[in-house]
Amino acid sequence: MLLDWFSSLGGWAWVVLGLVLIGGELLAPGVFLIWLGLAALLTGTVVGLLGIGWQSAALAFAVLSVVSVLAGRRLTQRKDEEPDAATGLNDRGRQLIGKVFRLEATMTGGEGRIRVGDSSWRVTGPELLAGSEIKVVRVEGATLVVEKA
Repeated sequence: MLLDWFSSLGGWAWVVLGLVLIGGELLAPGVFLIWLGLAALLTGTVVGLLGIGWQSAALAFAVLSVVSVLAGRRLTQRKDEEPDAATGLNDRGRQLIGKVFRLEATMTGGEGRIRVGDSSWRVTGPELLAGSEIKVVRVEGATLVVEKA
């Protein structure tokens, strides 16, 4: 009986389901329901154009859901990974590579300190006097390796 009612709505039932799923994305954490919502909207379009039965529509929704989730995952992975690799997000030491700073104190034994914002960083490199300009060339753990700028 419920299936007969659902079938009588045609493609509009799938469109409404798609809009509900997309709206649910606002309430749920992550990005998942949007892809199912898009699959439901596409299913509604197919049902409206071809007039297929509820069994075929359910099968089309299942296939379109898998395709849209995989496509969405691929799209979001690219966007999430590229900025991290380019900017060093969440890797503060890597963000400092190539930047020039002034030594706080004379480097002795190849070690010294620099001030970066409100932080003090341990540096290793050549013996230099306090106030010398140095350039960060790489990061080893929590230590910056520097050279004279």
